[in-house]
Amino acid sequence: MTITQLEYILAVEKLRHFGKAAKACSVTQPTLSMQLQKAEEELGVVLFDRSQNPIRTTDEGAQIIEQARKVIREYKKIFSILDASKDVVRGDFRLGVIPTLAPYVIPLFAGNFVKKFPLVKLTIEEFKTEEIIELLSRDELDAGLLVTPLEGENFIERVLFHEPFSVFASENHTLLKKTKIKDKELDTKDIWLLNEGHCFRQQVLNLCKISKESGLHDNLIFESGNLETLKNMVLNSHGYTLLPHLAVLNLSKEDQKHVREFQNPIPTREVSIVHNRIFLKEKIILSLEESIVENLPQSLKSLKKKNIEVVSISAK
Repeated sequence: MTITQLEYILAVEKLRHFGKAAKACSVTQPTLSMQLQKAEEELGVVLFDRSQNPIRTTDEGAQIIEQARKVIREYKKIFSILDASKDVVRGDFRLGVIPTLAPYVIPLFAGNFVKKFPLVKLTIEEFKTEEIIELLSRDELDAGLLVTPLEGENFIERVLFHEPFSVFASENHTLLKKTKIKDKELDTKDIWLLNEGHCFRQQVLNLCKISKESGLHDNLIFESGNLETLKNMVLNSHGYTLLPHLAVLNLSKEDQKHVREFQNPIPTREVSIVHNRIFLKEKIILSLEESIVENLPQSLKSLKKKNIEVVSISAK
């Protein structure tokens, strides 16, 4: 059994297609198929059910694939050890970022980071929280920018910053008549929410102390996948939504008139860079952490912990 064969096996398991796996591994499909067949003959088991479309992993194959991930992880650690002994920061790095962070955090640091570390090939992709967790567990991402703390996950969470929430309300909304808002004053009947799968949605539900929300209209059910759409629904309809601080900073002066802050302790989310405990690219993660923190706006850097309350991202 070779490392190359294990890499082919993992590619097929990920993509569920021999042709796509071969392309991802930069080999021809006959070459990949031949190597997989040799591996199966050596192991004495069938790893994939080829009669299914997409291809499915057999029960025996699933156990072997889990071990193959561990072998590949340890194999890569050899090169990580060598890189760590050098002064240069280099290598490929895949970073997953949740959609409510990506538009605001990535522009802060990405440009500066790639200029400062030209030998790092940084790939950044958007995924929901549960997708990032799954990809981290499968070693298909090196790290994720997530809202924490995560419950029941065996990852390292390096806290980067705390980000307060603000209310964004429609014109003439009762919340705009207030200077500061208490969370108990939030009316759950006229709030616009992100759709299922966004941790920010769950934080809003927890803050409002509801497990099931109701819409603005009996004949309209609308949930969005991004904060920009919710903001426009507020401006062109009625009601309110909650926005994280970095989203508020991106608003025009006119739109900022619709913003109201919370009273202390301010509802806040904790943002961290998350990675596996068996981590192979320590220098890159440290450089990313430093770059993100360095490029945060001063309003976040100067935030005092005694004035905030981190809202849970777990369902209540």
